[in-house]
Amino acid sequence: MTINALDAHLATALSAADGRAFIEGRTDGSGGKTFASVSPVDGRVVADIAACTIDDVDRAVRVARRLFESGVWSQASADHRKAVLLKLAGLIEANAEELSLMETLDMGKPIAQSSSIDIPGTAATFRWYAELIDKISDEVPSTPPGSTAIVAREPLGVVAAITPWNYPLEIAAWKLAPALILGNSVILKPATQSSLSALRLADLAVEAGLPAGVLSVVPGTGFIVGEALARHDDVDALTFTGSTAVAKRLQVCAGESNMKRLTLEAGGKSSNLVFADADLETAAQKAAFGAFYNQGEVCSANSRILVARSVYETFIRLLARASLDYAPGNPLDPMHQGSGALVDARHADSVMRAIGDAAGSGTIYSGGSRLTIEGSDAYIEPTIVTDLPLDHHLHHTEVFGPLVTVTPFDGEDEAVALANNTDYGLAASLWTADLGRAHRVAARLVAGTVSVNTVDALSLTTPFGGFRQSGFGRDLSAHALDNYSALKTTWFQHG
Repeated sequence: MTINALDAHLATALSAADGRAFIEGRTDGSGGKTFASVSPVDGRVVADIAACTIDDVDRAVRVARRLFESGVWSQASADHRKAVLLKLAGLIEANAEELSLMETLDMGKPIAQSSSIDIPGTAATFRWYAELIDKISDEVPSTPPGSTAIVAREPLGVVAAITPWNYPLEIAAWKLAPALILGNSVILKPATQSSLSALRLADLAVEAGLPAGVLSVVPGTGFIVGEALARHDDVDALTFTGSTAVAKRLQVCAGESNMKRLTLEAGGKSSNLVFADADLETAAQKAAFGAFYNQGEVCSANSRILVARSVYETFIRLLARASLDYAPGNPLDPMHQGSGALVDARHADSVMRAIGDAAGSGTIYSGGSRLTIEGSDAYIEPTIVTDLPLDHHLHHTEVFGPLVTVTPFDGEDEAVALANNTDYGLAASLWTADLGRAHRVAARLVAGTVSVNTVDALSLTTPFGGFRQSGFGRDLSAHALDNYSALKTTWFQHG
């Protein structure tokens, strides 16, 4: 996209930005209140977003339940649901420039990334689950003579999804696509910082043929909308990506209401182990990506790098050089390939406090400065911290920004002990030329995904989720269908 073309599309996207909720169609929130979507790129107000209320949640749930029980979507053939989601994938691609701009304006990621990765990934997710559904078949297990049993996968009913701001549309698709293709009705609460693309997706879903109300989007605060969904007795399942603190709160809400099914992808503090026999140049380049891509606002970011002591100094120099590729710049510049803005000034304040804390106890090896670009101060340089005491809380606290700690180790046992010394268990990476060590160490790491000689490996075909306080349940792959369905046994006695 050229700068002139971008300017034209930006003007169109801003004029078309619609912050109204979507419940059987566009609607104002029942309370009549809104909140501003302020872009961290340059501080402009992009749109006023409906601040939904408990009454709006109740309405969305009633609509979702009515449509589910009507069978208009839940009882539609797999071929029909497949065709609708395939058409939706095509509409996402046809509207990619508008959606990419919404992502960039809302949360600050470079347009080069939202247009080439996030939006294509969203379309690919809907297409993958659409193509999967007619390959899923019922089971006929072994039973005694004179009987036959069928084990079928049944949709749960009404699913609530609470999604984060770091990948607004792509992570929403991870949840919406498998839930919808199974026949569920879904109510989506996007993050307050990034509601626009989710609202636009609801428009496109109806255009694709999804019955209006099967997918509702209710923007608003977690305190009001999120809690109301989590406590609602007519919501059958809730899927969430966000912080561990909120995930714990959702468990309480579900337990105090109807024991709804939960899928929680929560925090992380992932490690990256670099052994002395690794390709250090490649490991450093990938480590910079794993720590600083998307401004470090990634739940599985490899924010703790552990390096064999014999190559520690060499690796640090290579990492500092590689980090220059993630220097902040104007996210609306289509030629900019580095980092963008953090999601808002408040979050940037939090990251800068962490950097100040690190400087007080360790060494800022490179980076660490806050920058003002296009009038916004939500930009922070990639920051490498060394010499941080092993008992320092930053080895365990998720910062969710461009800050990485680098620590030496002596031997496999110490490396594994340091890597596993966390409350989380979402992801880990390791670098070695020794195949035996790769298998040995990967088996000992407590992580839902272990990437060997790469970082943060991810695919539609592989499950994503964690252990410990990183949550439970899995996004992506055919395993995600388990989040939104239950197995039903029908036994026929005929002999």
